[in-house]
Parts: sequence; structure tokens; C-alpha cells
Amino acid sequence: MKRYTLRAMWPAAAALAVALAGAALWLALRAPPAPPAAPEAIVIATNTEYVGACPVMAAQAKGYFAGQRLAVRLQPYTSGREALLAVTSHRADMATVADIPIMFFAMEGTPIQVVSTIFRTGRDHGLVARRDRGIARPADLKGKRIGVTLSTSGHFTLEVFLNRQRLDTRDVQLVNYPPDALQQAVTDGKVDAVAGWDPFLGAAAESLGGNGIRFGGADIYESIYNMVALAPYIHQRPGTMVRLLRALEQGERFCRDQPGAALAFFPRLSAGQASAMLAAWPAHHFGLELDQSLLLVLEDQSRWAIKAGLTGARAVPNFLDYIYLDGLKAVSPSEVTIIY
Repeated sequence: MKRYTLRAMWPAAAALAVALAGAALWLALRAPPAPPAAPEAIVIATNTEYVGACPVMAAQAKGYFAGQRLAVRLQPYTSGREALLAVTSHRADMATVADIPIMFFAMEGTPIQVVSTIFRTGRDHGLVARRDRGIARPADLKGKRIGVTLSTSGHFTLEVFLNRQRLDTRDVQLVNYPPDALQQAVTDGKVDAVAGWDPFLGAAAESLGGNGIRFGGADIYESIYNMVALAPYIHQRPGTMVRLLRALEQGERFCRDQPGAALAFFPRLSAGQASAMLAAWPAHHFGLELDQSLLLVLEDQSRWAIKAGLTGARAVPNFLDYIYLDGLKAVSPSEVTIIY
């Protein structure tokens, strides 16, 4: 009987291994490619009439979200507070919102976090007043009825503005209106002035024509506009946050570089409002960032809210707990300047 040594069997074993590997490769090449992952659905609550939402609308319209495998649906609101309420009540996944509502929700201990600031400007808030009510300068606001959306950035702007005139809210009568009702209130004469932000403020000025006077300025209030979500939602989807920020980065670049084309995202603007928005564009800052100034502003605003009795909280929270750093650190680490 013929005997086979182990050394003699090696060539056959090697040949068999090569043959099996070749067969596996052939089968792999013949197998159909795996289907691409389905786009992830995200509902973003945002003020589709506000210039600060431009990066979101650009990412949607230009396909930047789709390019990151995100199926985004925009849910329109007229204020960041209402958009954030949609998130906390689970009607939306994320929201665009200025700093003031973030402060109020944080003071209540709501587990929200800022994923990134997407826009800053000092040119979109202020007041519009009626000249026929004897208002020609800021000091003339004393004793007047002022329409404002309470607990919003328009409310904070009004407080700061009055303080600059050595006035406070006890020297005027505040009347609460939703943002999109301010124009009609001042046009109909139900109030003597309104405080808020564009485009609603611009619409009020336009409707009053020569009878209107606008007060404002970058030294009164700088709007810091952010992308926000509930903390559990964010931490369960770290990869999604990175893809979202990459799409928004493309969106903010489009808005920054092509203002004329970006105006198409705001079809409800009148010709005069569109012209005013375009003229103010150079003063706007479109860009993703997490800057230390956001924390400082939130702390200042929380002290204002406590002093004014607008919140039941009595201590300033640690706002660092309300910031999500990991997403932007992965996408644009140089834009994370928060000290942590």
C-alpha cells in the first residue's frame, strides 16, 4: 500500500485552497451588490420665512441632505419657540431656534442640546413704531402699547432697547401677539409699536410707509440661530448628526456665496422686503460654529429671565450640558471654540 507523507500532501492542499478561494471570489463577483441603505427620515421644525433658516432650505432644495442619505421634511413655524415646542412634544425631530428659547427651555431642565449654530446677525431685530402716535425717537415709547411675542428674542430685544433709554417694561404696556400678527396689530392701530424680527418687522414697516419709524442696531441684540434636538435623539444617532452637519455646511456655503439665488427660498417676500433682505445680506454670517460666546449669552439671558420673573428657576444652569460637541468636532473642529 502506497504511503503519503505530510510533505507530499502540501501541494495538493495548496492547490485546493487556491481553487476554493477562486470559487469564492467568482461567487462574490456574481452576487448582486447590496442595496444602498434607505435614507434616514428627519423632520426639522423651522421658520421658513426667516433668513437664518437659509442653510436648511438650501440643503433641502439643492439636494445636500439627500446626498448625505437624509430624507428631510421641513415643518414650518413662525418662531423658534414654536419650533422647539414641536421637538419637545415629539412632532418634529430637530428645530432651528435662536438663543432665547434655548435659554428658557434649559431653565426648565428640558433635555435639549445645540448641535451647531448655523447663523448670526445683528440686523434683523428691533422695533417699528407709528409716527402718528407721537413717536419720533426711542424715548417717546414711554407710556405706549407695544406688541411683542413674549418669551422670545423679540421680547429680549425690547427689554434691552428700553434699558438703553432708561426705561423698562413698567414704563410701557406689553401686548402679546404671535410673530405673524404683529404687522396687522400695528397697521390697525391696536398698538403704537411692535418689537420683533424680520421678515415680520420689515412687513410692519412697509405697511406703515411714511408713518412708520424703525429702531434697531447690532449693539442691541445679535441673533444666534441654532440647530437643536432632544439630547437622547442626538446621542442615539451620532453618525446622523455628522451627515446632517455636512449637508448644512454645504447649505450655508450656498447661502453665503449666492445671496441672489438664495432669495428664491423666500417666495412670500414682497419686492420691497426682498430688496431689503438682499441689502442686509453682507451683515449676516452664515456658518457652522460652536462658540464660547453662545454660553456667555445664554448665561446673561438667564439672569435677565430670573430678574424679570419670567421663569420659576432661581439658578443659572450649566449651559455646557446643553451643547453637543462631538458632531461639529468631527465635521469642522476648528469651529468649536467652546471651552470644555
